[in-house]
Amino acid sequence: MFDLKSYVIFHSSLTSMKTTLLKSDQFQRNVWSGGTTVELFVFPPEASYARRDFRFRLSSATVETETSDFTSLPGISRKLMLLSGNLTVHHEGHHSRILKKFDVDQFEGDWKTSSIGQCTDFNLMTSGNTRGNMMGMELQKGESHLIAPEPESDWQFVYVFSGNLKVHLPDDIVSLSTGNLLVNPQPEIMEIKATEKSELVLVFGNPK
Repeated sequence: MFDLKSYVIFHSSLTSMKTTLLKSDQFQRNVWSGGTTVELFVFPPEASYARRDFRFRLSSATVETETSDFTSLPGISRKLMLLSGNLTVHHEGHHSRILKKFDVDQFEGDWKTSSIGQCTDFNLMTSGNTRGNMMGMELQKGESHLIAPEPESDWQFVYVFSGNLKVHLPDDIVSLSTGNLLVNPQPEIMEIKATEKSELVLVFGNPK
């Protein structure tokens, strides 16, 4: 069961922590008109999606209807990555894109946006001067990849969409499984090694 008090305490203490592993049963899940969404991370800790007062937010959602209209989010910049399925995104007056696995579409929350297709996606939302980038990656069993922090990024995140892997940090080794999110508020070089075939998302940002 989701424990709001523990969640808030966790986020309030992030700046003093080295790395933290969040597991799938700690996340808040909600139903939206096209499927379900899971909020993975929000900053600052007292912010909420409902009030639209967050600076940085990570989430994953399913799109289960063939057509859907995106919620209007004025003042919010969005990046959407496809994790599975197929999706065509149309931003009226701007551009349209056919998204495949790990493709990222960038757009503003006040654009009139609709989509065709069914999928699971990963979302990064930012506001104000906050910035962030993300990339998807697939690793075969035993394969490893060395990740260096992005310039001007204050935090690193590793989200496991499927599989199991180990993250080797300079002074720690963290095991992650499907649905887990690793939060590191002190970016550093890390080696990611898959203990089985794995799909993951790397996120770099500067929540403030």
